[in-house]
Amino acid sequence: MGNAQSLSRNAAKRKSLVKLTNIIAPVPSDLDVAQAAAVVPIKIVAAACGLDETDYEPYGHFKAKVSEKVVAKLKAERGEGYYVVVAGINPTPLGEGKSTTTIGLAQAMGAHLNKACVACIRQPSMGPTFGIKGGAAGGGYSQVIPMEEMNLHLTGDIHAIGVANNLLAAAIDTRVFHELTQKDDALFDRLCPKKKDGTRAFVVSMSKRLKKLGITATDPDVLTPAEKTAFARLNIDREKISWRRVVDMNDRFLRKITVGQSDTEKGFTRETGFDITVASEIMAVLAMTTSMADMEERLGNMVVAPDDAGNPVTADDLGITGALAALMRDAIKPTLMQTLEGTPVLVHAGPFANIASGNSSIIADQIGRSMVGTGGFVLTEAGFGADIGLEKFMNLKCRSSGMKPHAAVIVATVRALKLHGGGPPVSPGKPLAHSYTNEDVALVQAGVSNLVRHIQNTKKFGVPVVVAMNMFPTDTAAEHAVIRAAALSAGADDCVLCTHHAEGGKGAVALGEAVVAACEKNEAAAGFTLLYPSECTIKEKIEKIAKELYRAGDVSYSEEAEAKMKLFTAQGFGHLPICMAKTQYSFSHDANLKGAPEGFTIPIGDLRCSAGAGFLVALVGAFPTIPGLPTRPAYYEIGIDPVTEQVLGLS
Repeated sequence: MGNAQSLSRNAAKRKSLVKLTNIIAPVPSDLDVAQAAAVVPIKIVAAACGLDETDYEPYGHFKAKVSEKVVAKLKAERGEGYYVVVAGINPTPLGEGKSTTTIGLAQAMGAHLNKACVACIRQPSMGPTFGIKGGAAGGGYSQVIPMEEMNLHLTGDIHAIGVANNLLAAAIDTRVFHELTQKDDALFDRLCPKKKDGTRAFVVSMSKRLKKLGITATDPDVLTPAEKTAFARLNIDREKISWRRVVDMNDRFLRKITVGQSDTEKGFTRETGFDITVASEIMAVLAMTTSMADMEERLGNMVVAPDDAGNPVTADDLGITGALAALMRDAIKPTLMQTLEGTPVLVHAGPFANIASGNSSIIADQIGRSMVGTGGFVLTEAGFGADIGLEKFMNLKCRSSGMKPHAAVIVATVRALKLHGGGPPVSPGKPLAHSYTNEDVALVQAGVSNLVRHIQNTKKFGVPVVVAMNMFPTDTAAEHAVIRAAALSAGADDCVLCTHHAEGGKGAVALGEAVVAACEKNEAAAGFTLLYPSECTIKEKIEKIAKELYRAGDVSYSEEAEAKMKLFTAQGFGHLPICMAKTQYSFSHDANLKGAPEGFTIPIGDLRCSAGAGFLVALVGAFPTIPGLPTRPAYYEIGIDPVTEQVLGLS
């Protein structure tokens, strides 16, 4: 990098990285804090990252899409930064501030400790935004801004995924319909129609299907009748179609539906259902991919159903892969935003951790590490508790990317540990019981077993742990002392009190210093290890997770799960790692089993094959893959000022 460009980058840093000075106590609403902030034009944030204008595409004034192609150039110039994953304990339904801690730590690193730092987080689904949980831009004085743009649509990636997913769903049902209502010759003629000169041609999108069938001819007219039939008929087993439609909202009434009820579909109905968009395999593909070519390969490998002989039918077989990739052309690029104190943030992908892979994208992390360079820090958030989000970060994301984390931050709160110690239920919209707002050291002491297990589990991967105690105003020093003692005794490198919600980056400086120390001691990440090798059977992988991390005594399998394991193994997918879909509120399958339960039986109700994403999903019990709305959803609070056009009530 030349001196002029370096000076320009340093000047941009001075403009963008600004410590908060206008902090108000008590802390206003998240939206009020965000709307009062001075947002820096995204071109200045990009310049502070050392990006040329050719490296990104602005989306308005405060967002930009960054190409994955910058990685090779930046990595050659700067090297790669430390890799830090931020996870948490099993939360209450109110959330424990893991996203807020990620952002507060990024602000501390960038604006206060003068470290090159990028935070990598997921795009919020609008299901929770309008449901219970609210958005995912952080909170208080540790937020991504503009907060409204972050939580509402962003740059349209989730919409692109939904359209691509539902195009594939439509293609499946339509292909089944046409095969049921047409003879072989008519079907082939429509798939390969004659041109005006009487000739036919295969299109590029058909090449994978032809290769799969061993057909090398390039002229459709020279195929034998048997080859024409094999090419034209996918023979999808319509009773076992696994691909479902999606919508990015919480809608429990779409969990089970019947399609094809119109008279025009000639009675060919079938039962299916919807998932929330972030549970789509296309979202998981986006999170796991490394390039456009890799994404197209993964999209083509997605299995939608078996055929009548039990062989997998893929998107490639339907000839739709190119169209899906075209719809995802812009979505593959992470969105560059900023924190309240100017630290760059890459927002990309949004799979839930309880029903999907639960992490932001490999591409975002790779871009971030190349942007910060050697000695810099990438903070990547893993969803929910470390039993699901962090476990999937290690066993799925790191297995696929080859990247090794240098440290893990586990976020804990007094409130959640009191719940795990036997405190009364915590429910959104209801006042907290007195035991949560008054000192109760004994309750915290009873609940720290949950934190201890998360620390122990994380260390099984050979990764050092720093515990972040996210402070609430009702906490006491005695309660914090119990948490710190338990964390250090369990093997954490440090346990640090954080006040970033109320103070921004200043409140996470000690956490930042602890993370720097942990990373520098683990510079080579030489101790990193996965929980199981790919060669294990499907059952062995499930039981490794269930017994070693959850501490289950046994695992039970439904008849459907047993049949799926046999099918996926026969189809050649037995080597894939496991993505467990289970509750985030407990190590077990039962959300009411708090603390650190042992000896329970984990029920596996079903399995799904995500061959494109590169894993098998094991559904623990009858776990819904689209949430429902509560009695009083968050949408009651949300509106718009007709004069200023500012969004109101978003959280």
